[in-house]
Amino acid sequence: ALEKKVVKSKVGEKVGLPCCHEIPSSESLHNYRVYWQKNTTEVVLAYAEGKMISKHERYENRTEMDTRNLTLWISPMEILDNGPYQCVVQHLRFPQNPVVVCDEPVTLFVTADFSKPNITAEVSTNSCESTEMVVRCSSHGGFPKPKISGALNNVSVVWNASWVSESSLSPYNVTGKLWLNVTKDISITCSVEHNGLLKSTSLILSR
Repeated sequence: ALEKKVVKSKVGEKVGLPCCHEIPSSESLHNYRVYWQKNTTEVVLAYAEGKMISKHERYENRTEMDTRNLTLWISPMEILDNGPYQCVVQHLRFPQNPVVVCDEPVTLFVTADFSKPNITAEVSTNSCESTEMVVRCSSHGGFPKPKISGALNNVSVVWNASWVSESSLSPYNVTGKLWLNVTKDISITCSVEHNGLLKSTSLILSR
């Protein structure tokens, strides 16, 4: 089975997607046709006989291709760039009958960092023995969908979480809610994790 190539990057970075063919020093791009496509349907960049023959408008001014190892460079990275790409290389020894030299997928994972979680607490009812509070934890602007976790005096709690995103390729906003009955001062921590990155905030609630 073919090793699936995976490239990871962050929003705003410059990233290179490797192609499956490198043009030998004895030849030039003029002998080739190269297509970089996304989702096998949209052509990001295409070269034929050494000239660029097409470029997708979404990648205008954000892409270039190395004319030797055919790496596709994208910068700055956007969340919408997430997904599968393919490098298709044809040799034009006989232009009427081009030979496919290689055609290999590479998957691009784009991540965006979440903001540091923000914890707020409001009192819903107050009595002599205890205080009922609604605690909210929110974080925004990250990708992909995060996990949200929490701890109450170092014991883990489960937030009632909701996520908002305009589309499957838009930044996520996440909000967690807890209803607490507070009888003494407590420490609460909220953590947002995506792609192995963890951001946490702690707050002391006094009654």
